[in-house]
Amino acid sequence: MVIGNKSNVSELFLLTFYLALFNFMQIKDIVKKVKQIEIRTRKKTEASLMGQYHSAFKGQGMTFSEVRPYQFGDEIRRIDWNKTARFREPFVKVMEEERELTMMILVDISASMNYGTKTQLKREYVAEIVASLGFSAAGNNDKVGMILYADKVYKVIPPQKGRKHILSMISMVLTADYVPAVSQIDKAMEYLMGIFKRKSLVFILSDFEDPYDKKIMQVAARKHQMLAMRIYDEKDNEIPDVGYMLMNDSETGEQIWVNTSSARWRYTFAEAQKQKIRTLEQEFSGSSASFLNIGTQDDYAKLLYQYFQKR
Repeated sequence: MVIGNKSNVSELFLLTFYLALFNFMQIKDIVKKVKQIEIRTRKKTEASLMGQYHSAFKGQGMTFSEVRPYQFGDEIRRIDWNKTARFREPFVKVMEEERELTMMILVDISASMNYGTKTQLKREYVAEIVASLGFSAAGNNDKVGMILYADKVYKVIPPQKGRKHILSMISMVLTADYVPAVSQIDKAMEYLMGIFKRKSLVFILSDFEDPYDKKIMQVAARKHQMLAMRIYDEKDNEIPDVGYMLMNDSETGEQIWVNTSSARWRYTFAEAQKQKIRTLEQEFSGSSASFLNIGTQDDYAKLLYQYFQKR
């Protein structure tokens, strides 16, 4: 009996040891991946994105600075009527350019983002974009925060400055539990609108596989400067000829057999995806937001640079 107990204790100790070792190796791999992303993205960011980001967004907004007595030539619309009435002489509000911006990055963590057939998974590609945007903001002394969402908001990282904060965000994108649920960007938008009253730069990273409320998007785009980025794997747009295949929806669990050898079926699928992209472009353009369609094989830094140039 005693021997049996010792054996059980030894087995439990070994199991605990191997679990701890496994977790340590996982953490070590994540830290290594985060460092690799930092090295790659900082080089790209410093080479092109940071300066273009600065010129695109700095000084676009005006914020209240102080109140002073009216001077000849001041605009009538700047008069502070409350203070003017109180002191019985005209006062004007002095406005200054906003020198500090807040960036919010909305990241879709539904299960379809944990997918990839080429060089990397969509979530790994997203982690690099988050890093580039984050370092661009940090290089200009701006705050950056993040919202992780799927069928609801799962995590909110409040806006902060600094390298450690950016590295933490990269790690969260890589290690998040990707949820087998229909993505509802509306939930993230409602949260964003409720918390962030001041105009912010908003970047949405999703594959946009699920429908959303256009009205909420329009309201958010009027308040914030918004860029939606559809992140796709090449197999999201076209299915190769591999015969009969069981297709599985990673978000709903629905399964269906399809004959990919049918040229008609492949053509219909590809055309439906093209129409989805056209619809997204039209809807975001109509809501005063910008839209980029980015494949995991694309150079996102080049596409972001071109976007910043157009601002």
